[in-house]
Amino acid sequence: MKRLSIFLMSLLASLPVWAADAIGGAVEQRSLNIHAIVMFFIFVGATLYITYWAAKRTRSAKDFYAAGGGITGFQNGLAIAGDYMSAASFLGISALVYGSGYDGLIYSIGFLVGWPLITFLVAERLRNLGKYTFADVASYRLQQGPVRSFSAVGTLVTVALYLIAQMVGAGKLIQLLFGMDYASAVVMVGILMVLYVMFGGMLATTWVQIIKAVLLLSGATFMAFMVLKLSGFSLETMFKTAIDAHPKHTAIMSPGGLVSNPIDAISLGIGLMFGTAGLPHILMRFFTVADAKEARKSVFFATGFIGYFYILTFIIGFGAIMLVLNQPQYTDAKGLIGGNNMAAIHLANAVGGDLFLGFISAVAFATILAVVSGLTLSGASAVSHDLYASVWRHGRSTEAQEIRVSKMATVALGIVAIFLGIAFEKQNIAYMVGLAFSIAASANFPVLFLSMFWKGLTTRGAVLGGLIGLISAVALIVLGPTVWVDVLKNKEAIFAYKNPALFSMTAAFFFTWLFSVMDNSESANKERAAFLPQFIRSMTGVGAEGATSKH
Repeated sequence: MKRLSIFLMSLLASLPVWAADAIGGAVEQRSLNIHAIVMFFIFVGATLYITYWAAKRTRSAKDFYAAGGGITGFQNGLAIAGDYMSAASFLGISALVYGSGYDGLIYSIGFLVGWPLITFLVAERLRNLGKYTFADVASYRLQQGPVRSFSAVGTLVTVALYLIAQMVGAGKLIQLLFGMDYASAVVMVGILMVLYVMFGGMLATTWVQIIKAVLLLSGATFMAFMVLKLSGFSLETMFKTAIDAHPKHTAIMSPGGLVSNPIDAISLGIGLMFGTAGLPHILMRFFTVADAKEARKSVFFATGFIGYFYILTFIIGFGAIMLVLNQPQYTDAKGLIGGNNMAAIHLANAVGGDLFLGFISAVAFATILAVVSGLTLSGASAVSHDLYASVWRHGRSTEAQEIRVSKMATVALGIVAIFLGIAFEKQNIAYMVGLAFSIAASANFPVLFLSMFWKGLTTRGAVLGGLIGLISAVALIVLGPTVWVDVLKNKEAIFAYKNPALFSMTAAFFFTWLFSVMDNSESANKERAAFLPQFIRSMTGVGAEGATSKH
């Protein structure tokens, strides 16, 4: 751990020599922000210490995957908010509002409305039935091998897409902050991410998320307050100033600027709403609390924090139009320095100067590190717990072997995240997360939901229906405008819509139902008969795992 820390500090010390502009191509180097760099080092040092502290307390698989089940409801609510208030939320949504105005709100609302669904349908049953991953719940009464294999694949695809957004946000932020090369910035984030997860597990990840959530909520509150203060605490004045400054003028207050097609809008809404209940790194958080009561508390607190935060991002986006757009110190010949994803960072400088810019930059970096740590841990646990321990070793592996495989998977995911982050440099990060939600809604949510609520679900239906949802979602994303036209440079997309969830989630539910009702095998009848004992445990918690430690 010490050697890795020394290596990391050496890497960070050499940052200023890696100079490049914020978008690509040689331009005049911006002066380094000393406040930002100092706060950045303070945060990195603090989180490395948390990782060291957590490593000494991570003794078992339950400690590594679920922080021993000893996190309180309030702590977990803050940690969930920290997990959810990602780079896509802070940088991406404010960038969408900055570029498109009112329409950026569709992402804020979409990200938020999934939480009541989790509160009433998922949280309590998930905690009562599961152990470490949502595959524990999906495979509870079904055949372990096929269902866990499918769940692991769904988890890894969702995690990979979600990681792209975080890595792009981190790369752009560090690039802007230090003036270093984008690829080098992404590599550095990947190294830090691997360190946190490998050594600290869920306990370190949880506390990094809690600290980051408090800092981010504080910083965003100050930014929104300053924007409102400069508007005379009048929303009307804020909107009028933004309309006058924006090249689209009154069009930024009308819907249709970002998502003009009704099918696309409905599909995006479905993906964001139901995808929340299928995100593996969010679902994994419910296993860190002692019981179902604490799981419900987690969602209650998380919803409050997240809802408040999304109100702030809307004000921050319009504040950026007011105070950053057309200002020469924040723009160059190509537009906003660092791209639109950096609108909130430039606004921090506009309302609070270099010192507050340093704080917000460090907090935004903390945001990204916390989220990528949670994502990486959920992906690594899918490999080690679901595939290695349950499928390949049939439950005969030791905890030490399982944790070792998880750490190897963490390194592999770090490498994959770095390559994906570099490949998708130009994409809007909120949009990339929207695609991850679409896959979660199409592959993970239907199987998880039906496994808990429908007696007729069988292994054949779950695996085939879930795979159809997963494959169709990925295929439609590839054939849609974002990848087929923007990335692969074809003239016209084969699939006309940017968001596939309306089609792929419907297909997943339909084929899961169809293959289940057509399955009259002996094993299918046993699986249907096992629904009642599962339902009783999901509602009462009798037989559910308790906490092993308090943190």
